Amino acid sequence: GLIKGMRASGDFFDELDALIKRRCALAIKRTKANGRKTLRGVDV
Repeated sequence: GLIKGMRASGDFFDELDALIKRRCALAIKRTKANGRKTLRGVDV
């Protein structure tokens, strides 16, 4: 895995979750702005 051999604290995963939520919200906004209902990789 990406963090193989490393340890991660709970706040790392909290921040990762928040980052994913922000990126998804932006992707949804972009998708809607382009008149689509399907999220694409390019939206991220």
